[in-house]
Amino acid sequence: MHEVVSLARELIRFDTTNTGDERGAGERRAAEFVAERLAEAGYEPTYVEPAKGRGNVVVRLPGADASRDALLVHGHLDVVPADGRDGWELPPFEGEIRDGYLWGRGAIDMKHMVAMSLAVARRFKRDGVVPPRDIVFAFLADEEDGGHQGAGWLVEHRPELFEGVREAISEVGGFSVDVRDDVRAYLVETAEKGSMWLRLKVRGTAGHGSMVHTDNPVAKLAAALTRLDRHRFPLVLSEPVRDFLAGVSELTGVPFDPDDPEAAVARLGSLARMIGATLRDTANATMLSAGSRSNVVPSVAEATVDGRMLPGREAAFARELAEVLGPEVEMDWDELPPVQTTFDGRLVDAMAAAIEAEDPGARVLPYMLSAGTDAKSFQRLGIRHFGFAPLRLPPGLDFTALFHGVNERVPIDGLEFGERVLDRLLRTC
Repeated sequence: MHEVVSLARELIRFDTTNTGDERGAGERRAAEFVAERLAEAGYEPTYVEPAKGRGNVVVRLPGADASRDALLVHGHLDVVPADGRDGWELPPFEGEIRDGYLWGRGAIDMKHMVAMSLAVARRFKRDGVVPPRDIVFAFLADEEDGGHQGAGWLVEHRPELFEGVREAISEVGGFSVDVRDDVRAYLVETAEKGSMWLRLKVRGTAGHGSMVHTDNPVAKLAAALTRLDRHRFPLVLSEPVRDFLAGVSELTGVPFDPDDPEAAVARLGSLARMIGATLRDTANATMLSAGSRSNVVPSVAEATVDGRMLPGREAAFARELAEVLGPEVEMDWDELPPVQTTFDGRLVDAMAAAIEAEDPGARVLPYMLSAGTDAKSFQRLGIRHFGFAPLRLPPGLDFTALFHGVNERVPIDGLEFGERVLDRLLRTC
């Protein structure tokens, strides 16, 4: 068994579920495992635990040219919850191999990239490989809840660990899409939408549930959420989405009309869910809370909304939300900014070359991620970010459905392919 596969299996077996509170065991055991594997290879890892159990590990591998900016390769150790009773074919925390796949929570999001990074870091140190520039490897906690005990904390309290870093690669990019029978594109994330987690509150008049009520906060909140659900934010064709759709058009020969991008997105199959979400802002209600008894109208009703806005739309998005929800809805929120960079430079060229060497004829295309990553924290240090966790995927696999879904799994040959690509990239970038 290749080392990258065994590392990924062991990482999946650490239950690093992030519940957003202190109920989980945290990332400590997985972080200690990573630190031990790095120390075995000759590194001196920096272990940082901002809160109990929330472990982070950082190492630096010196490069040949100290005058060049360093590259950050980062991945998160935490995962979203998984209940084996919810339709999983195999237990989510046992790292089983079946039908050519490694199964388990985190296989895609994102312990596969952690394993690839760890395997390459170990090989470089053992074999005395000197990359063209310094490489900082970071294995992080808490990404699934905003990075407050991971990337965000390190950026604020330990920025010296990332001294000289100006570029970074991490998750949700570098995966293949079959655009024709004989042509694959590999998507590189160059932008991601901003995040706004809203807490909504509506006040009303409490009373007995058997009476007539004209000031019911539950009803008022439900009406506001219905308006929000029916609202469509304006369509915006941003540069990375335009470039992606134009690239797919060139590869497939199907014309792309910039005035009707939704038609182009509709032809993308399962990928349409993710790309379609980058054509406009979105706001989806995710949690509701009101009342304590079935016969009492409460005085307050509350809800949580997951808002995602396109780069440059932050202020407009907040204004539009307030208009749609109405004056009776009180809004409070946490916000993480959008991320965007251009699709050019030596690093992009090295990505394309590494992919081409392992998959001749393939092409890399930029795209925008509809969700968010730790890039939002690292951009505060002026770090340019790309999503590039390379995977060659089998045709027909609904890759986007595996994120936070049941039966999360990664193809074994795709994992080994990704390690080879990452190895080539870090030797040449």
